[in-house]
Amino acid sequence: MDPLKNTRNTTSLNHQPPLTTADAPQGDKASRRQGNPPLRVAINGYGRIGQCVLRALVEREARGESLPLEVVAINELSDLDTITYLTRYDTTHGRFPGTVEQRDGQLVVNGHAISILSEANPDCLPWRALGIDLVLECSGSFKDRATAERHLAAGAGRLLFSQPGDTDADVDATIVCGINQSALAPAEAGQAGSGMRIVSAASCTTNCLIPILTVLEEAFGLERGVTTTVHSAMNDQPVIDAYHQTDLRLTRSAMSSIVPVDTGLAKGINRLMPHLEGRFECLHLRVPTINVSCMDMSIEVKRDVSADEVNDLLREACARRLQGLMGLSEEPTASIDFNHDPRSGIVDATQTRVAGGRLIKMLCWFDNEWGFANRMLDVATHWHACEMTTPLAREALSTDSRPRNPS
Repeated sequence: MDPLKNTRNTTSLNHQPPLTTADAPQGDKASRRQGNPPLRVAINGYGRIGQCVLRALVEREARGESLPLEVVAINELSDLDTITYLTRYDTTHGRFPGTVEQRDGQLVVNGHAISILSEANPDCLPWRALGIDLVLECSGSFKDRATAERHLAAGAGRLLFSQPGDTDADVDATIVCGINQSALAPAEAGQAGSGMRIVSAASCTTNCLIPILTVLEEAFGLERGVTTTVHSAMNDQPVIDAYHQTDLRLTRSAMSSIVPVDTGLAKGINRLMPHLEGRFECLHLRVPTINVSCMDMSIEVKRDVSADEVNDLLREACARRLQGLMGLSEEPTASIDFNHDPRSGIVDATQTRVAGGRLIKMLCWFDNEWGFANRMLDVATHWHACEMTTPLAREALSTDSRPRNPS
């Protein structure tokens, strides 16, 4: 008997591409027609997120998307042979869908040459000489304004963190796509862009949770909640027991245990939804899988609801305002079914429960690598769109003294 028979599927396993240009300011489309060059992008830190960002850009362009981003440099302390190998072969996401080669000390991806740097000191990075417009800070080692400003002092135009800033003061904005990307728009009609130079794309968990909380709050009102992230193992965990500098639990084998670790997700909720401060607590468990995680949510709302009402509300949101960013599945799935899914989260409607009328229990799947890498690209694209909305901003770019095609 087919277990999928008689089950509805609205926005479930069709891994829809994220929306990026549909809600972008029209000035961006116009600027591309006028021949403005793409952003010259450097990836700082070529680990799991950095690798996925480059690959996601290649795959989206292969599908016909026109993203105004060109990766021209990667700064990674490993050697070129290893960088090439890990770009070509990926245990989680499969072989690279194109050619990956080396030439004259550069990484060549589908014929496009990318400069490879190995510099630990941001002050010494040649961003000015390379004409870098945007640094994607994917090392996971830095999340403070002081370090970001060192990249800017080295000549980068802007910096996008792949994690939340340490504090609100460390970034100009924390952006969750589908929720508050309008913060990147110019504050005034005559302004040349937003003036922001250091932005965070939040985290994979924040991008999964905040859209759900926003939709539920608008419809039902929120009282309080507790979330538990059931997260795949990460590269700060050993395969067998080993020493760890800061967390005793992270000394234990990633493949043998479920490991509780600290999480800053509650701080992320407070930062983006400050009226909920003190009303949400968050836990985090690492489990022995290599990718795809799950958000387990217990949320109390302000009026009586049913599970069907909750699912109907989220189904509508996923089909409209969050299309391409969030999804809803009504099939009997497991975590691996969402590997390489570009969305921030996929609500598992089969697991929605309501206790006592107002306590909602939900599960939401998310590819903690691929989904977030796509959000990095979305934030970068929208940021560029906002900066190019006004004639003043376009004029500023056209008179930029940094080299556009350095030798």
